[in-house]
Amino acid sequence: MTRPGLDGVFSDWKEREALAEAMIPMIGALYRRNVVLYIHGLPLNNRSVIDLMKAHRFVRQIEKNEMSEFETHPILGILSKLELTPAHLDLGRLTSSFMADNQGLSMQEFIEQACASIIGTDTVMHDPRDVVVYGFGRIGRLVTRLLVEKTGGGHNLVPKAVVLRSPKDPIKDLNRRASLLRRDSIHGNFKGTIRVDEENGVLVCNGNVIRFIYSGDPASIDYTEYGINNAMVIDSSGAWRDEQGLSQHLQSKGVSKVLLTTSGKGDLKNIVSGVNSDLIDPDDQIIGAASCTTNAIVPVLKCINDEFGIEHGHMETVHAYTDDQNLHDNIHSKDRRGRSAALNMVLTESNATSSVGKLLPELAGKLTGNSIRVPVPNVSMAILNLRVRKEVTRDQVNAFLRDVSLNSSMNRQVGYTESNEVVSSDFVGDRHAGMVDAHATIADGKTIVLYIWYDNEFGYACQVIRVAQKMAGIKYPFVGGQSLGESGDPKAEERRLKTA
Repeated sequence: MTRPGLDGVFSDWKEREALAEAMIPMIGALYRRNVVLYIHGLPLNNRSVIDLMKAHRFVRQIEKNEMSEFETHPILGILSKLELTPAHLDLGRLTSSFMADNQGLSMQEFIEQACASIIGTDTVMHDPRDVVVYGFGRIGRLVTRLLVEKTGGGHNLVPKAVVLRSPKDPIKDLNRRASLLRRDSIHGNFKGTIRVDEENGVLVCNGNVIRFIYSGDPASIDYTEYGINNAMVIDSSGAWRDEQGLSQHLQSKGVSKVLLTTSGKGDLKNIVSGVNSDLIDPDDQIIGAASCTTNAIVPVLKCINDEFGIEHGHMETVHAYTDDQNLHDNIHSKDRRGRSAALNMVLTESNATSSVGKLLPELAGKLTGNSIRVPVPNVSMAILNLRVRKEVTRDQVNAFLRDVSLNSSMNRQVGYTESNEVVSSDFVGDRHAGMVDAHATIADGKTIVLYIWYDNEFGYACQVIRVAQKMAGIKYPFVGGQSLGESGDPKAEERRLKTA
């Protein structure tokens, strides 16, 4: 016997499923015109029907409104028929705004008014920027996946080459690299097709021709011989972390910029997307994207400091093991990391807290930190124990961070979950720099303890790409909020966060 009130549940699901299915070709058509859609920061291109439905459900739970496919589908239908110029557009925010206050306008009138800046104007298309991935380990392969995913209509970062040390058998190596890119034990299969062209030494990934270049000397490569010009090198090799070492890339022909996928040493400028992206200068040639842990904690620390004022604190990272550790006990250059990563919790140092002071000078010297490597292959947690200037409650802290995750320009950096059942594997593939676990938040007087999950591989790779786009000067207008967490005006950002 069907319980009262449940008669229409299945039919409601099927109706929403049909609407989500109908949304896919509209999202794809806009994407090929370089109009990229989001729902409160969650990207919608190349998503399945169920993925779209889950995105709606997730935001509905966090925002606590009734936004569903019934509301977003008609708005997307209007957008798909407008002559939109390239832009980033938050469908979730547009829909929520219309539901909250349509100002007496029809849906068509509201959308046309909201999108006025990207309708009927001259199309501003960025020149494609060639990208070379130097090193093809965990981060290098994920960065390559993202570059292929985000090519859109082609006016973006374009993956052109991967550089590796010379192997004994280039043909065998090319096939093995293809296999590593195609299948991943943690992140699953590559979304698309990969064809190996042995004769030309390239992989064709979703139509992108990626050449494999073998060299042990970054300064001696002539990329122009391969049709690569004005390229950005994303160095994920770990071989160099200072300006002197990384500048070797600039000595090669065809390279104009270098982005390091960790914290740079010395005076090298480090950028965390969404926090200090406004410091990227068009003339910058070498930049560091900071570390995965730095990216996870700095956005949250900035928000908390802006709102409540941080006096001092301690960070403890419970970090997945990495490939710089030993699987079995053996000699290692660093203390404790020689012990088996799969069998031990390994106490080690963390450089993230020292990086915080450089990225957020107002917090210099106020944080200490350590890291414990644990036997999981991916997804880590940062625990922030903070002393703040104001007395706060748990509800106040969570409400503030929830609003930041939904409504601030850092919504692509700061995620938020209220579930009391999530564990580390639930965050594999999460694109936020860090995800606040609101259920675990502690606030007692002037003490705040925050638990932040982060995919230290894929989530970090997403941050790297965001920095690369800004470094390359690829930035389109954003409708429904600030573009990719980058306001370009730190004072405006502070005002936004305080009123979020």
